[in-house]
Amino acid sequence: MPLSPGESPGFLLWHATLRWQRDIATALAPLDLTHVQFVLLACTWWLNGQGEHPNQLAVARQAGTDVKMTSQVLRTLEQKGLVAREVDPADTRAKRLRVTDAGAELAPRAIAAVEQADAEFFRPVPLGDAVALLGRLARPEA
Repeated sequence: MPLSPGESPGFLLWHATLRWQRDIATALAPLDLTHVQFVLLACTWWLNGQGEHPNQLAVARQAGTDVKMTSQVLRTLEQKGLVAREVDPADTRAKRLRVTDAGAELAPRAIAAVEQADAEFFRPVPLGDAVALLGRLARPEA
């Protein structure tokens, strides 16, 4: 058992995560995106770029987000004119997603802003080490 909170990996991860989230929020604020909006826009943009027209479930899976919350945030992105949600002809209950021209213009700018914030945040750690550790933590079954 750690002697102090500063020796607890979970406590340190909590504080690191809070600091990182603040840095990302700051990077995205000028683009009028929340972190979750950014993730869902970027995932949809990337999937569209792969020739896919994903439904909301596929985007939620790609992003690792809750399906109901994903639907709500995608509605907000639709209201902002960044994503179009279209009825799936094969399943009228499902919505297919397409990034609009405005979303396609914003997504790479937002990705660049987040990548810059990440580079600054992770600067003290060699990139390969950070990616390897976080990959293991994100997918413990691997």
